[in-house]
Amino acid sequence: MLHCALIGCGRVAPRHAESIRDLASLQLAAVVDVIGPRAQRFAEAYAATAYTDYRHVLDRADIDMVHIATPSGLHAQMAVDALEAGKHVLVEKPIALTLEDADRMISTAERKGRRLGVVLQNRFNPPVQDLRRLIDEGRLGKLLLGNATVRWYRPQEYYEDGWHGTREMDGGALMNQCIHHIDALQWLMGGEVVSVFAYTATLAHRMETEDTGVAVWRFANGALACVEGSSITFPENLEGSVAIFGERGSVKVGGTALNRKDFWKVSGEVEHERELLTHERLDSPSVYGQSHRAVISAMADAVDSGGKVLTSGRDARKSLELVLAMYESARTGREVDLVSDKRGGEASGATSSCP
Repeated sequence: MLHCALIGCGRVAPRHAESIRDLASLQLAAVVDVIGPRAQRFAEAYAATAYTDYRHVLDRADIDMVHIATPSGLHAQMAVDALEAGKHVLVEKPIALTLEDADRMISTAERKGRRLGVVLQNRFNPPVQDLRRLIDEGRLGKLLLGNATVRWYRPQEYYEDGWHGTREMDGGALMNQCIHHIDALQWLMGGEVVSVFAYTATLAHRMETEDTGVAVWRFANGALACVEGSSITFPENLEGSVAIFGERGSVKVGGTALNRKDFWKVSGEVEHERELLTHERLDSPSVYGQSHRAVISAMADAVDSGGKVLTSGRDARKSLELVLAMYESARTGREVDLVSDKRGGEASGATSSCP
């Protein structure tokens, strides 16, 4: 059995704690939060020991794996400290706010021989897995166009908690709300993104970063993709979707958290679309979706077997690189050439989190 520590007892923390509780191979031994009463309440709810300083759990020899669910700007140092202490690490998205920090986390995990995973749970959703199989089997043919759309709403109070929407701790709508969909889009399209052009704006909130962003990606094979993301769609979340258009099929996965098949038109199967959607219009009541347990289980399996982490630090770095490229394009008003940047030894935007 692997003994886990959870750092951060905020909004997403129950997803981790409940998943650990449901998995026979894991036990939640410790929880950490800088707000002492919150840590204590959480510890009592899940039969764990409460701490206010994460370094104390790193000193415990019985802790095998650390889950990090803190503000994004804290991910990197906490992860590096845990890896240096010999712990396996599973961190919430985004992996970090700079490529420099992401690379530091990845290299530390490799040097210490520990597993580093990132919570990209929507990859495990059944409709997304079905779409990935379609693509892997070649049933959509050559992929031509992709789209990620996130039309969500956050009230002004959301950005007044001291970290959301800040450059140092969070980033804006693209980095926070949209990164799951950006990750899914690049993972499903598969090819290398060679250039990015983007605009960002702060249209409806008082905050340091953007609440709206739009971008176009160009792939090495000539395919294109569009990204639209925001937190301005009053009065509620309206859409979070990824669509893929190929030579022989057009598919869209949407719902609250990429948990529903919106259309599914595949050559030779179009006549079955209505029946398929009637039986598989799954959805989730939460933007977190229902696949935290799947990603945590897969991480535990990788630790036990010494195998590959299915959502590794290197996987998560790809979506971070794309968000940072979008920020760089919006800042400069120019297309960002990712191929030239890589040849130069550093991806554009690697040392800055947002405009």
